[in-house]
Amino acid sequence: MYTDKILVIGANGQIGTALLPVLQNAFGINHVIGSDLFMPDSPCCFFEKLDATNAADLANICKKHNITQIYHLAAILSAKGEADPVWAWNLNMTTLLNVFEVARSFDLKKVFVPSSIAVFGGSAQKKHTPQHTYLDPTTVYGVSKVAAENWSVYYHKRYGIDIRSLRYPGVISYQSMPGGGTTDYAVDMFHKAITEENYICYLTQNTCLPMIYIDDALQATLNIMEAPSDKIKIRSSYNLSGLSFTPGELIKAINVHLPDFTCDFLPDFRQSIADSWPYSIDDSEARKDWGWKPVYDLEKMTTAMFSGLSSLLIDIK
Repeated sequence: MYTDKILVIGANGQIGTALLPVLQNAFGINHVIGSDLFMPDSPCCFFEKLDATNAADLANICKKHNITQIYHLAAILSAKGEADPVWAWNLNMTTLLNVFEVARSFDLKKVFVPSSIAVFGGSAQKKHTPQHTYLDPTTVYGVSKVAAENWSVYYHKRYGIDIRSLRYPGVISYQSMPGGGTTDYAVDMFHKAITEENYICYLTQNTCLPMIYIDDALQATLNIMEAPSDKIKIRSSYNLSGLSFTPGELIKAINVHLPDFTCDFLPDFRQSIADSWPYSIDDSEARKDWGWKPVYDLEKMTTAMFSGLSSLLIDIK
């Protein structure tokens, strides 16, 4: 019988919206508690309103539900963070340290804290970026993720907390709207395509970025969290790869399903952010240590996105 109790912080976000039901299906609905600043439109019976910057409220929820694991998904993303860097830094760091402190105080079994390809900057190798490389991010989001990786190593070495992390590429999903990330153009493009709208892309046609379909991202998250502790060799964050493509390549994939979809290009400040990131990621360490292997390529991802978005539109109608 499964005995752990899991708290998902940021359960209304892009990854949280998809991850919460997956965890509930895997471990039992009464073993997984979602939390966020606002209650969802259709809350499950195990959901708490939580501002994770409030350490006392976080501790109270952990105590109330006898939490043994935390998935900390709350963060201000790259493009949104650049509008107010100090606010983004304070929120990202405060919530992170509150989670680590409650993990230390309550002796939690495991903590998941995602990182991002935003940790890479101009000094990183662009193609097949290796696991171990110089990190010089160009956004406050990336700076906060580098700090989070270092804090993860510190809390693991100093206090023995079992912290696990993935450097997510751009995550593509149909379950939620874009959340302010530079790679979110891809999600937005699908939404515009299915509602028969022309899309104005804020990146150039040939900007290649690492991406991952939500099902692969969720599987990687479950895989790393369920792997035996001695298989987790990297305590900062593992490189994770799914697929890489450009806006131009995505348009061609969408046109297979919707030939009339069109896109114009009007690069903005997010172009310089994208230009600082890798084209592709070397995730051989994750493959070697805990058996990671992606399933979705561009064609399969595009088909899945249209299937998921179509079902959502039917449900709304």
